[in-house]
Order: sequence, then structure tokens, then C-alpha cells
Amino acid sequence: MVRYHIIVKGLVQGVGFRFYAKQNAIMSNIKGWVKNNIDGTVEIDAQGDKANIDNFVKAIKKGSPFSKVESLDIKELPKLQNYESFEIRY
Repeated sequence: MVRYHIIVKGLVQGVGFRFYAKQNAIMSNIKGWVKNNIDGTVEIDAQGDKANIDNFVKAIKKGSPFSKVESLDIKELPKLQNYESFEIRY
């Protein structure tokens, strides 16, 4: 199991990106959360098996149909959390 903190930059707010992230997290068996930040970025805390996380990150890099992902800032976090699902935070 690995846990990543991801900041997504680009046109990622107001385009269904959080719902896209949640859908891909569920399909990849990823637990954690996604939320919009005030600076226009999207923040993700994702945890799961390494192969599943890799698939999830590929989907996030691709972005939702109406988004334009410019870059990802990914950091691996050392401490796992007891997430039971993947949620959109407000």
C-alpha cells in the first residue's frame, strides 16, 4: 500500500474533474479524497496498492473530457490512513 498527496494544476475546476477523479478512484480501488483549492488547483489524497495508484495517476494526468491538466505535484506520504472510501470534500 502506498499513499500519495497530489496537487493538480491546470483547468481543473468547474469541469467535472473531482467527479472524474472519484470515478477513477472507485474503478481503481483507491481510497482517500479530492477537493478544490482556493488557488484553482485540485488536491488529492490517494491510497491503495502501487499498481492501482499508478493506474489512477495515469487517469489524473489525462484529465476529464473538459479539463486541461498542466502538471501534477506528487509526493509519497509515509503514513497510511484508515480511509474506507473515496470522497469529494468541500
